Amino acid sequence: MAITATTSGLLLAAARRSISSYPSLFKWSVRSFSNDATPEAIENKPASDLAIDLRGKRAFIAGLADTKGYGWAISKALAAAGAEILVGTSVLAFQKVNCSLLCRGSEEILQLPGGSRMKIPKVYALEAAIDNPEDVAYNEVIKTNQNYTMHSKWTVQEVVQSVKHDWGSIDIIVHSIEECPEASKPLLETSREGYFQALSASSYSYVSLLRQFLPIMNPGTFLYSIIKILLSFLLFLGSGVLQLYKRYWMGKSGSAISLTYTASQSIIPGYGGGMTSAKAALESDTRVLAFEAGRRQGIRVNTIFAGPQRILGAKSSVFINRMIEYSSTNAPLKKKLSAEEVGNTAAFLASPLASAITGAVIHVDNGLNAMGAGDCCCMFDDLHV
Repeated sequence: MAITATTSGLLLAAARRSISSYPSLFKWSVRSFSNDATPEAIENKPASDLAIDLRGKRAFIAGLADTKGYGWAISKALAAAGAEILVGTSVLAFQKVNCSLLCRGSEEILQLPGGSRMKIPKVYALEAAIDNPEDVAYNEVIKTNQNYTMHSKWTVQEVVQSVKHDWGSIDIIVHSIEECPEASKPLLETSREGYFQALSASSYSYVSLLRQFLPIMNPGTFLYSIIKILLSFLLFLGSGVLQLYKRYWMGKSGSAISLTYTASQSIIPGYGGGMTSAKAALESDTRVLAFEAGRRQGIRVNTIFAGPQRILGAKSSVFINRMIEYSSTNAPLKKKLSAEEVGNTAAFLASPLASAITGAVIHVDNGLNAMGAGDCCCMFDDLHV
């Protein structure tokens, strides 16, 4: 395929924009190609080449409702790795979340372990169960709800358009949404409407968000195609240029991450209202989306199978405290599961270190998923295990 002068000009302009956007990264990469290991170079070199580095990346966290659960832990882990965080929270929770993150007095909440502060430039009101403005006309409850009339542009389509207008593109999507109006009802007593609402808000919203965000996720379709073409040329160049490719272009692959729970595969009494089906659908959709988004644009799609935690979404289960106790007693690792462990896993999945991982359900539950039978009833005492 012949490369025309126009195409060459576009590639050169894109390269200049990329280098100007990441001057420190470019300088560091050029310095690393030098054969002279000067004391200054050794001093400035990262402690490990395997460190998670998300500098220059932008993440959109959908469904953040408080500063205690998994969504918040993921946000802090991504920020600690250098990512800029955008937040999408429900319309009903917007005032509380927006104030807790952006108002005066939020310094302590935004503090990171290294002493720096999280970068959260904006919080968006988001109703993940409504795809576009046309759908609002069919929802009588939302049309007359004052909380919604106070805001504009809160459907999935409108929020993505706002993000595109404000920032141009993103690199990471985190789906931390769980809504179920009939969560306290057993499945046999769940209404059709309640069942579908659980699937719509907790599962299909992942599909909707990814579909709308895909055109503005890095790499873009055009850029991804160009990278694949140029890769063959890089094989004939020096190791320094190939190292720059690995350090910069490979890190531009977009990533989508969601959260699932053991109820998708096992019986959890009290986790009702259709949420078991919603989580099962979320895991199945993860595999299909990994194929479609990967083939279309090189985006990786995974979900984290997290253990039980005392978080806002978990209040839908009346047995959450028992589940935490059961997990601590019966998991191979008999310790408390922290939200930070889930956050660190998400940071890894969003990083170039996980560049070959997609379509996966990653278990972060101290190994509880591997147990066929628990030892809480003392049935294994005589085995001395």
